[in-house]
Parts: sequence; structure tokens; C-alpha cells
Amino acid sequence: MSFSWLAIWQGLPYLLQGAVLTIIISAVAMLLALILGMAVALVSQLPWRAARGFVRAYVEVFRNTPLLIQIFIVYFGLPQVGLKLSPFLSGLSALTLYTAAYNTEIFRAGLESVPKGQQEAARSTGLTPLQEAIHIIIPQAIRISFPALGNNLVSLVKNSSLVSIIGMVELMFVANDISFNNFRSFEIYGAAAVLYVILVLSLTKILNLTESRILVRGR
Repeated sequence: MSFSWLAIWQGLPYLLQGAVLTIIISAVAMLLALILGMAVALVSQLPWRAARGFVRAYVEVFRNTPLLIQIFIVYFGLPQVGLKLSPFLSGLSALTLYTAAYNTEIFRAGLESVPKGQQEAARSTGLTPLQEAIHIIIPQAIRISFPALGNNLVSLVKNSSLVSIIGMVELMFVANDISFNNFRSFEIYGAAAVLYVILVLSLTKILNLTESRILVRGR
């Protein structure tokens, strides 16, 4: 069987639609994972042993189990305890929880890297702990954590392909659907791979530009 450019041309509009869905899913998961990761990292800085133990358990469980298993548990397991989610919400929840576990450790390291002297200076000016966190600690922690966060977000885009297995419509799901219908697996999956490369390189470029601006402002 010879290589068929026609198969790629015919499937390209559907693959592009799938790529748009991948961007949407990844963007929402990124935002939620950043918010959740920072929130859990802040909890890890509390003086309560129970809070720190909860954070440690959450991070260890989600970082040391495969994402695919987590997707299956959310989609197939939760209905057994009375919570049934759609493929979209199941995939989004699994991606968010998985990525947030990594973000938590990144943010925690960033928070602990902020010099103690700055925190003491903030308190001496009369700032409340909340104001100190919002205006002094968190902005610096984000600046310190940004390169590692960027790598994590790039991984999220690639990991989003796993949610196709539960019927969540995105680029990989569309590629599977087209391939099963025209039996042109090499061409279709190859085209999907090229689209993933374009998505990841574009995201990397955006992250590099953002990091440069953050560094300039930090100076």
C-alpha cells in the first residue's frame, strides 16, 4: 500500500478541529492545575501537621500512579460511588489533579526559595499575612517557578491524548476515528503527530517569551 496524501488532505479539516479541542481542553486544565497547585502549595506552608500530611499524600499518590489509571478511576470508578461524570469532565478532572500534583511541588519549592528577610520586611511594614502572600511571596514564587511550570504545561498538552480512550473528543480521538474508517493509520497518525509538534513548539515559544518578560520585570 503506497503513501496517500489524499487521506491526509481529506482528514485534515477534522484533525484541525480535534487540535482546537485539544487546545481548549489543555488550556482549561492548565488554568485549573495552576490554581489548584498554588492553593495546595500554600497549604503545605501552614504550621499544622495534618495539613502538611494531606498535601504530601496527595502529591505522592498522583505523582506515583499512571495518569491512565487515574483517568479510568475517575470515569469508571466514581460512578460506583454515585458520582458519574461526562467524558469531558472526567478527562479534565484527571488531567487537572495529575498536573496540579506536580505544580504543587514546583510552587512549594518556589515559596520556600523566597528569602525570609523579605517576609520579615513585609511584616515590619504592617502587612497582614494575606497581603504579604499576595503582594510579596506569591509573585516571587511564580517568577522562580516559571521555567519548571512551563515544562509541566508542555507535558500536559501531550498527556491530553490519553483522555481519548474514554471517548473525550480531542485530536487523538479524531485521529483514531479517521484511521478506523479509512485504514490509513500511518498517514493519519503521522499528521496528528505533526499537529502535536506544532502545538508544543508554539506553546514553548509563548512560554519562552513570557519568561523573558517576567525576568525583565523582575529586574
